[in-house]
Amino acid sequence: MPRSEIMPLWQKFVEDCHNCRACPLGATRTNCVISRGSIQAPVMLIGEGPGVEEDRQGLPFVGRSGRLLDDLLLALGFEKTDFHIGNIVKCRPPGNRVPTTEEAEACRPLLGRQFNLVKPKLIVTLGSTAWRWFTRQEGQISKIRGQWVKKGGIELMPTFHPAYVLRNPAARTLLWDDLAACYQRLQELRAEARAAADV
Repeated sequence: MPRSEIMPLWQKFVEDCHNCRACPLGATRTNCVISRGSIQAPVMLIGEGPGVEEDRQGLPFVGRSGRLLDDLLLALGFEKTDFHIGNIVKCRPPGNRVPTTEEAEACRPLLGRQFNLVKPKLIVTLGSTAWRWFTRQEGQISKIRGQWVKKGGIELMPTFHPAYVLRNPAARTLLWDDLAACYQRLQELRAEARAAADV
């Protein structure tokens, strides 16, 4: 979709996010935290929810875990136009707790709209909460990470949340490996698209 067509839809989506009071988090947030990165991107990374710094700035993954994520993505060769970063919920749960079922369900329609606007080819879920709420499947992230899963025609890669890696540095290599697999798959999809265009 041309940018001239996507922007009005995106602006309406952002406005609806800021006006949302579907759950109690809307009354306690400092800012609604929607996304950063390219509006339309082949890779969408989804975390759990905003933290203190994200709530203050109104942007996801801008604290220590966000800097780690950015460092890994750029070191692997991702361009900033390659990815879009968001969360399961757009308002910070008090005390940085895990979003409740009611909060995640209240935010699900907005996440669905976001997904339809971004139109990713690949999704990376960061941490077990994002995996569970995006797929509606249970599973320990340490056991399912690094394995491609198909959902609705989209390829999905579960991996560790960068905040977990900061607490457990030994997992950094595994996060790197999963993001590297995502980068490799992105290049394969682009090569397939070029080959199809040449036919």
